[in-house]
Amino acid sequence: MGQKTHPNGLRLGIVKIWNSIWFANTKDYANYLYSDFKVRQFLNKKLIKASVSKIIIERPSKSIRINIYTARPGIVIGKKGEDVEKLRKIVSKITGVPAQINITEIRKPELEAKLIANIISSQLEKRVMFRRAMKRAVQNAMRLGAKGVKVEVSGRLGGTEIARTEWYREGRVPLHTLRADIDFSISEANTTYGIIGVKVWIFRGEILKNSLKETSIFTKPIINSYRMQHKKRRK
Repeated sequence: MGQKTHPNGLRLGIVKIWNSIWFANTKDYANYLYSDFKVRQFLNKKLIKASVSKIIIERPSKSIRINIYTARPGIVIGKKGEDVEKLRKIVSKITGVPAQINITEIRKPELEAKLIANIISSQLEKRVMFRRAMKRAVQNAMRLGAKGVKVEVSGRLGGTEIARTEWYREGRVPLHTLRADIDFSISEANTTYGIIGVKVWIFRGEILKNSLKETSIFTKPIINSYRMQHKKRRK
């Protein structure tokens, strides 16, 4: 029986970039990896209401740079940048090195697989019919420019005794085409009948000549915690 590979992992180095961008010695590799895991775990828990799509971690010389892509930057920044400064101090304490946090706003959150998966799972927890939740999410993504969307849910759908899998798709989702910009994410809905798994594939078009900037849905960072801190020191 054929199995599907992870669409993001299959395209790393071709049309996708890594979520952690750094080099390490054999001695430090495990420590860096565990540190990245702890930072992501903390930020995802702290910013659960900020619609965070992804967190990219870079490690320049003896420091760490966190790039947060969010649909609600105001929640992350806080009043006059107070919240982002608190995050920077906690991240610096976790990693043990000076931290810098860049926040980037997502232009079209409806084209982000992680955000769509989280929305569907939250609707399932509120007892919304799974077919309605899937169809609404797919139609919103197609309306805003997606070339194709597929949503799959599995578990005790509708409270039935036997678990099953159902899916809904519009457009095309070419999983074998490496130049295809396909975003994939999973989520879980904790219902009274058990856990329902949600998978989302979004095809945003083909990336030609390895140009990641042409199909990027992100803007430039709207806030840089390092610059804010530097300005305060000058005053």
